[in-house]
Amino acid sequence: MNKGKRRTGLDYQRKNRRKRIKTAAQLVILLVVVILLIQTIFNTRHYAEPSKETWTNHQGFIALSYFGVDRAGSPKLVAKKQLEQQLEVLNDQGYQTISQQDILDFYQKGKALPDKALFLSFEDGRNDSELFAQPLLEKYNFKATFLSYANKMGDSDGKFVQPKEMKKMMKTGYWELGTNGYRLSYINIFDRNGSYLGQKTENEMRNKTSIAYYNHYLMDFIRDENMIPLENRDQMDARIQGDYDKMRTIYTQKLGFVPPVYMIMHANTLYGSMNPLVAEVNDENIRKLFGMHFNRDGNMYNDRARSLYDLTRVQPEPYWYTNHLLMKVQKDARQPMEYIQGDEKRAEQWQRLSGAAEFMEKKVVLTSTPAGEGKIRLKNSEQSPDLRLSVKLTGNVVGKQMVYVRDDEQKQSYVRIVLDDNELRIEQKKAGSALEVLQKRKLDTVQWRATDLTLDKAGVYSEQLVTAGLQANEGDYPLNIGQTRKLDVTVQGSRLDVNVDGKPLFVNQAIDGSIQTGGAALGAEYNKQNTKDDIYDGVFESLTIKALEHAGTNERVLFNSRSTGIKGITVQIKNMINASIDWAIDTF
Repeated sequence: MNKGKRRTGLDYQRKNRRKRIKTAAQLVILLVVVILLIQTIFNTRHYAEPSKETWTNHQGFIALSYFGVDRAGSPKLVAKKQLEQQLEVLNDQGYQTISQQDILDFYQKGKALPDKALFLSFEDGRNDSELFAQPLLEKYNFKATFLSYANKMGDSDGKFVQPKEMKKMMKTGYWELGTNGYRLSYINIFDRNGSYLGQKTENEMRNKTSIAYYNHYLMDFIRDENMIPLENRDQMDARIQGDYDKMRTIYTQKLGFVPPVYMIMHANTLYGSMNPLVAEVNDENIRKLFGMHFNRDGNMYNDRARSLYDLTRVQPEPYWYTNHLLMKVQKDARQPMEYIQGDEKRAEQWQRLSGAAEFMEKKVVLTSTPAGEGKIRLKNSEQSPDLRLSVKLTGNVVGKQMVYVRDDEQKQSYVRIVLDDNELRIEQKKAGSALEVLQKRKLDTVQWRATDLTLDKAGVYSEQLVTAGLQANEGDYPLNIGQTRKLDVTVQGSRLDVNVDGKPLFVNQAIDGSIQTGGAALGAEYNKQNTKDDIYDGVFESLTIKALEHAGTNERVLFNSRSTGIKGITVQIKNMINASIDWAIDTF
């Protein structure tokens, strides 16, 4: 009887102990959730000022400005994961962010910057940019400038950050404010047939595929269909002055000050191709309102010879992989970079000949050198000259993605299949001979959504040019448009078969009998149509390379970019979850 009572008492104590542990665990979890909520709502983390006494750089700094960020990415917006990887790599390689005052002190007082100085900014005033960038700024103790349009202050459109939130952002120390101007609006618009469309706001420019020529609101006189000004100098002055006045009034009322940094739309025009009278009124207002002006785009490096009112920055494109950004940093700033390679086990199977390669889940991303080729060769594949290769080419349409099936470095000979600006070519090079094109064919027309198109042809045009239209260039594809092409290649003896998207394109194509040695390789190179960027990312997805043995009766896998087994199942589940989240966001 006593034993039973003791056992009951012990059981009761154990239950109470488990309850106390469970309650304590729940309280800890609740406390963590509350702390995270408080940090999210009230931004309790604060930027830690760097020790500037150690700075010794009197040469210059790089400036990166992201147009926008969202969860999954789009043809216009950088993905959250992509931004995180890029900022992480820059941080790991020693880059420190600098403030607006640091730039002023650098030019006006000759003060030093950190050895690797980065001015970071986010344009367009989007909520998602602040949402996804904030945790990264906290993680790396980075400072950034957040730019907006004045006419979005008080806007009912929920995608833009409003003044109240901007003030909270500033209090954390991670953010400073800048502006892209009063509004984003276009003038002197002509369509691809040379028809005059007049003036339109950004929201009215819905069918951008039909737009051939245009200019931004502050960049020119308003003109008629014959490119003759519809306003005199006084009227032009008053119109442009009005935008700057509205900007000053709105920011002063909503924020209490005008943001000190200006990034004009569009870049590379002021002090360049702009009409001198238009440039004069812009320059006068800019110097009155702002402490500095990022007037240029395309080169990220600012040295001491730069003017505070003619600074330059680069907008990393959503289709840039991280090595693309690093290659651009190295080109512009002439600073050596360490490129990321991703999956080390897969990377070890390849020899890097030029450029940079990142091995991701299912993908091999090959980044070219500036105006050159990126190239990697599969190790030991030269022992199997007869190959079967399958791959999805998913890089941008405007650019060269190349698959080598017999690449002999010693003989300088090869056979390769090139996808370039939606044209597929079979090329061969014999030892000691020039390159030959054996076959070429344009593929089915690439389709894209008008909402994906970015306008990048602003400028002042002659009457003859706009009335001629763009008939001769209708085949040009937008620089930011991607496309997936499924490529299957078999090379055996002196014959080559190429299937595209499941259909035979070139069957039993003869190749020179002297090209019988060499292995598999991948190449990537930019297309000269892209005058803004001479670095290109070739994207090779679901790549499998098999050696054909015993007269083609047996196949041996040399490389497979797709994960198999438990890892493959895990990746599929992760992808399904991400797809479900994306669907829910888009649907609800």
